[in-house]
Amino acid sequence: MNPVRRRRLATVGLVLIAAVVAAALVAWALTQNLTYLHTPSEVLRGDAPVESRFRLGGVVCEGSIVREPGTLKVDFRVTDRAEFLPVKFEGILPDLFSDGESIIASGRMDNGTFIADDVLAKHDETYMPAEVAEKMAQAIARPDDDGCGGN
Repeated sequence: MNPVRRRRLATVGLVLIAAVVAAALVAWALTQNLTYLHTPSEVLRGDAPVESRFRLGGVVCEGSIVREPGTLKVDFRVTDRAEFLPVKFEGILPDLFSDGESIIASGRMDNGTFIADDVLAKHDETYMPAEVAEKMAQAIARPDDDGCGGN
């Protein structure tokens, strides 16, 4: 093999190696930033990654919103009509956030409580995020219980 051909082959090999490394780094970065949507039932069953961030979807339990006076701290419960999970959030809530409305909160678990970094509320009276509606339809609600633990 002559020197020119060897140099071209080495260059092509280096370019291929660099492309594989770049693709692997992009794939790794994307998987690190994924946040999956889970319902309270899935979290309580242990299906959610409690050691990392994820999204919690469901409906705000009636009468569960408790605001700390003079702060932006709020506690509430989210249900999928089968189970509920307490949520803590500090920040400005969306205008449409209220009892009985569907939400998606991003955050992590801490000692049985979901610590939300961000809360998104539905945008009109007929909208429920498709992922939340699908997961809630899969949950089996008890007929005498709204899943909120007796407000």
